[in-house]
Amino acid sequence: MNKLSSRAIIGEFYKRLNENSGMEWITAISNYFTSDQDSEEYAWIGQSPVMREWVGGRHAKGFTTNGLTIENKHFEATIDIPVKHLRRDKTGQIKARIGELATRTNSHWAVLLTKLIEDGKNKPCYDKKPFFNEHHKVGKNAEQSNMIDFDLATAGINGEVGTPTNPTEAALREAILAGVQQIIGFKDDQGEPTNENANKFLVMVPLNLWFIAKAALAVPLTTGGASNPVKVLADIDIAVAANPRLTEQHIYVFRADGDVKAFIRQEETKVQVKAKAEGSEYEFDHDAHQYGVDTWRNVGYGYWQHACRVTLTKTGA
Repeated sequence: MNKLSSRAIIGEFYKRLNENSGMEWITAISNYFTSDQDSEEYAWIGQSPVMREWVGGRHAKGFTTNGLTIENKHFEATIDIPVKHLRRDKTGQIKARIGELATRTNSHWAVLLTKLIEDGKNKPCYDKKPFFNEHHKVGKNAEQSNMIDFDLATAGINGEVGTPTNPTEAALREAILAGVQQIIGFKDDQGEPTNENANKFLVMVPLNLWFIAKAALAVPLTTGGASNPVKVLADIDIAVAANPRLTEQHIYVFRADGDVKAFIRQEETKVQVKAKAEGSEYEFDHDAHQYGVDTWRNVGYGYWQHACRVTLTKTGA
């Protein structure tokens, strides 16, 4: 009988899997590391030393005592396809389902990272404090916060500023720049600016703020016709990413050009396809095939210094 073979189906899956997922924000805010064991320990998170006058020989700086461990977890997705559908598929529905499986597999990093982001107020990072926290302590510096509120009522704008769920372009632009400013101001364990050379940022917003954020940052002119202050800042690049998976009304600002990023993606095994297909006991017993994908991976927190959560508020609202 003329029907789709398992070889054709697996080939279609890998073809679609290797296509661009369309979510560049994943690589912009996370480092990717391979793994060869149950878990990996990251004890290297800390700042490199600054140049000093040579007095009394070299002063070597080792790794910080802080660190974190990321445990690999097993993830899978499986579809069941009756043999009669393989035989009768004239409209490409099987390939469509396989393509959808590849698309869902590609978006798995987005699923894991989004949960990590929204759990950031409660889950600890390498300094044992929640990733988004008002009391990060580094060296002898004062406490530093990567979780700020922006009161729309105090925005330096004449006229309407909107609401926290529907701010004006100008008000949202100020809130975003407040997050960028917060990140640039962070200091490392030696009292040195951590992000003084940062010039590339990514702003992640829930879907209802996407259009406003794009208009606030991407167009050369503001609503009133004046020059957009962000567009005339030649030394800064701010991209906008809408994340429909976000369930809370926060704006997340990330540094996107650092060597160490805000999050870590860890993978022990690449995505693999396994099949119970032609000639299998499953086909004999159920007159169907099964195609499953699985991988061992996980995500974790990197530099809190490369992220800031901005919550919009409005006094008197």
